[in-house]
Amino acid sequence: MSLTKIHDLQAFLAVAQDQSFTKAAARLGVSPSALSHAMRALEARLGVRLLARTTRNVAPTQAGERLMRSIAPLFEQITAELEALGELRDKPSGTIRVSCTDDQIELCLRPKLAAFLNHYPDITLELHVDYGFTNVVEQRFDAGIRMGEAVSKDMIATRIGPDWRLMVVGSPAYFERNRAPATPYALTGHACVNIRHRPAGAIYAWEFEKDGQAFSVKVEGQLVFNSTMHVLNAALDGIGLAYVPEELVAPYLADGRLREILPDWCPRFQGFHLYYPNRRQASPAFSAFVEAFRFPAKPGLFESEQP
Repeated sequence: MSLTKIHDLQAFLAVAQDQSFTKAAARLGVSPSALSHAMRALEARLGVRLLARTTRNVAPTQAGERLMRSIAPLFEQITAELEALGELRDKPSGTIRVSCTDDQIELCLRPKLAAFLNHYPDITLELHVDYGFTNVVEQRFDAGIRMGEAVSKDMIATRIGPDWRLMVVGSPAYFERNRAPATPYALTGHACVNIRHRPAGAIYAWEFEKDGQAFSVKVEGQLVFNSTMHVLNAALDGIGLAYVPEELVAPYLADGRLREILPDWCPRFQGFHLYYPNRRQASPAFSAFVEAFRFPAKPGLFESEQP
């Protein structure tokens, strides 16, 4: 089989799995029009229609489904074997794709990123910011990050951060205009900056706890984000109260740009975990990534990189 035909099959597999020329083209690094042309040429050579196209959707036909089921495991095996060859290199190499949120990057990954990348110059990390609880298997990520209790039982989970706490904060300018609430229930009378994790999902209800009793409060405000970092920035701008991780706001509490309220009502949550499907043989690059970001950190890790 010629190299061109192999590339065409890989392209077909990407389109069939993503059910989108745009997404598949972005993954393959080609234009959607070039990908569409390649698929029509493949169908013409095979004499069978593989993809059903509409103005909005694309999906494999019955013949396409059959081809996808037969070749997908073969390409997965080829990929695994190529990754295994990395063991013969002096250092691990390859690309690792992780689905995570921006606050998880700040809290768990960013403190170690520079040292990790310096130590492994042949590894590329692709960090995809997504609050929508993406299925990492379906979207072909190597791993995702979630709180420990939110990880599915069929996944392997590795803790990458300590337990953490959310806190309610506001700017001095906000509290000049508004009296601080004495209880979480009084938050309903305040301007709060909300977060919606996925487009079709509900706005997050702020979680509290007192005397062993947990409860939630649905707060209101004029501004809704899908990013914790933007919620934090809105609080700094005096737009409203925010409910954000303690470690993210610590510098702003220290310099007086933010003020905490309701500290006795804010519970602690289980630390973030890196989760990923079980693999018979993880690539050397992925194994190095897991080990580098494990919590607590391994003593002496990257010690040779220190000045």
